[in-house]
Amino acid sequence: MDAQMLGGALQGIGCEKDMLIDILTQRCNAQRLMIADAYRNMYGRDLIMDLKENLSDHFKDVMVGLMYPPASYDAHELWHAMKGADTEENCLIDILVSRSNGEIFQMKEAYLMQYSSDFQQDIYSVTSGHFRDTLMYLAQGTREEGYADPAMAAQDAMVLWEACQKKTGEHKNMLQMILCNKSYQQLWMVFQEFQNISGQDIVDAINECYDGYFQELLVAIGKYCNRNKICIYNFVDLMNIRQRYKERYGKSLFHDIKNFASGHYERALLAICAGDAEDY
Repeated sequence: MDAQMLGGALQGIGCEKDMLIDILTQRCNAQRLMIADAYRNMYGRDLIMDLKENLSDHFKDVMVGLMYPPASYDAHELWHAMKGADTEENCLIDILVSRSNGEIFQMKEAYLMQYSSDFQQDIYSVTSGHFRDTLMYLAQGTREEGYADPAMAAQDAMVLWEACQKKTGEHKNMLQMILCNKSYQQLWMVFQEFQNISGQDIVDAINECYDGYFQELLVAIGKYCNRNKICIYNFVDLMNIRQRYKERYGKSLFHDIKNFASGHYERALLAICAGDAEDY
């Protein structure tokens, strides 16, 4: 039924954009993939291609993005972040910091399949210095998972404190090893110990000691852990995203969407974020 309704919306006279929003934003990713298969069987056409041909601008980006499996969408975003006119470093940071080992592995496979290019080699070619080294660590997808050792946390906290004080190349390497290899549960404990030792939050310490994209990457890891240990790995939870957005910017995500977006683009974003009336 969904595939048939989408066919009518896309292949009739004019494009029924409201119909596209009502269907695609209210289905989970697995359901959207099933709809795409049914659409292909019913019409002999690719749904993503039809969306690209019938839509434009940011609205097209949103609706097409909904049709990708998570790993394929990550690969798509990372490819364009590295192959555009300028490298979009923040995209690299946001994705690599917040993905699990399994998700990074799936993304790298999708990247290779979609673009016939090795993700880690591409990172190496467009970045440099300690920022590149840290991204390469994260891109391996070998972070420890689900393990925390209080005794080791105290030792690691001392290493971090020394790295923030001395800032030599060797100390930066030690900083990378801890922040990129330890589980997020372990890092949460390390950061508590760091505050006990230094009297300073890890994010504040990094901001004082380092600069550039290397600093931004380290800060992103620190902030990801410091949300709270219960929320670790729940980054896809839109309720959590909405809450964190409001805490950070003092306004709701819905408020800002309504201020910067318009038309069907605005309606699609609001439908994806689906919240309560007070969020507006």
